[in-house]
Amino acid sequence: MGSENLSKDTLAEELLELAIKSGAEAAEVYQSHSLSRPVFFEANRLKQLETSQSEGTALRLWRNGRPGLTVAYGSVPAQVMVEKALALSQLNQPEAVELGSNFQPSYPDLGESVPIEVMVDWGKEAIALIRDAYPDVVCNGDWECDVETTRLVNTKGLDCHYTDTTLSCYISAEWVRGDDFLSVSDGQTQRGELHPDKLANQILQRLIWAKENVSSPNRRVPVLFTSKAADMLWGTVQAALNGKRVLEAASPWAERLGNLVIAPSLTVYQDPQAGPYSCPFDDEGTPTQFLVFIQNGTLENFYGDRTTGQQLNTHTIGNGFRPSLGSYPTPGLFNFLIQPGSLSLQELIEQLDDGLIVDQMLGNGGSISGDFSINVDLGYRVQNGHVIGRVKDTMVAGNVYAALKQSVTLGNDADWNGSCYTPSLIVEGLSTTGRSN
Repeated sequence: MGSENLSKDTLAEELLELAIKSGAEAAEVYQSHSLSRPVFFEANRLKQLETSQSEGTALRLWRNGRPGLTVAYGSVPAQVMVEKALALSQLNQPEAVELGSNFQPSYPDLGESVPIEVMVDWGKEAIALIRDAYPDVVCNGDWECDVETTRLVNTKGLDCHYTDTTLSCYISAEWVRGDDFLSVSDGQTQRGELHPDKLANQILQRLIWAKENVSSPNRRVPVLFTSKAADMLWGTVQAALNGKRVLEAASPWAERLGNLVIAPSLTVYQDPQAGPYSCPFDDEGTPTQFLVFIQNGTLENFYGDRTTGQQLNTHTIGNGFRPSLGSYPTPGLFNFLIQPGSLSLQELIEQLDDGLIVDQMLGNGGSISGDFSINVDLGYRVQNGHVIGRVKDTMVAGNVYAALKQSVTLGNDADWNGSCYTPSLIVEGLSTTGRSN
């Protein structure tokens, strides 16, 4: 269902009217409709085509200042939703009502739909490119076109909606060589078009680097995180910039506005018009905005929802998002961009006399403390500016804040890893341990 059709649906208006008649002083309705068409490949062959649809409606209201939230999937009587929300409101403490007013009712649709036949051809092309070079490799993958429509309506006159069409793909290449098993994976998320040749070439490069198994360094060495792996570092930075963490004094940067917090080579920002994760408004109906969080290493801004913004005495910037349909808006990011450098990935590698490339990891990255210890699922040893082979049974440990404060060398190969747009980068001060072959 497109944004135009969703805006003509009367359920939202019916819910708001019933909520007010039932004694609520304010209410909002959040609706999400999605249509997904994935194409699956298994063992080098097309396996399955699917089509799935989902629709959900969340009603949030306030009676006597007490909030109540209820969610329904598919069609449901409006009266039932209102009664449930009112009953739940009796269990909650009163709070300030933070609702946006109308600013712009509709937005142009984002992205373009692609026929299933095209996605099938893209999948076949990528697999053929990989297996032409490595016939023994077994490829699996999926290619998907996802159309999602979002609408937000409230009793202050807000009514905004848009439709977002996103294309995504993922391929894994498995290579068994005797007792040695290697799995290389990569993916893309875009609007309008995917690039199977680029995806295949990225996987082929990793297979070339992995022809030989070599020993790992067992000391502190420079570590090159590829654009696919670097978002592990940025997850900690995102947590430190969260306004809610700042209010809780959990962020180490809570009192650091205007100070240098990471290397001067680093600039971090959000852009509501950049990439496949851009969006015109957040889940509170606030227009999203361009905002620089860190400029040349100096902390300039945090992000927050309406409530957090009020408590921090900052303007509302459109960063209130629902972790799920049944959740209250909380500080969140729609995208997160790191300004790239000028060096290619090959030029970054040539800067390493002895170092490690991390391309895939097992486990999670650092917490808000910044400390982390990860197992390297796919990594490579570099000596004298050349990749000499793959390392196995290797761990990398350190602290994100400490590493990013030191000299950081950025590549020009920035790419989307989820909603994080990051280049490859070299950081110092991390410990590596591994088993010698």
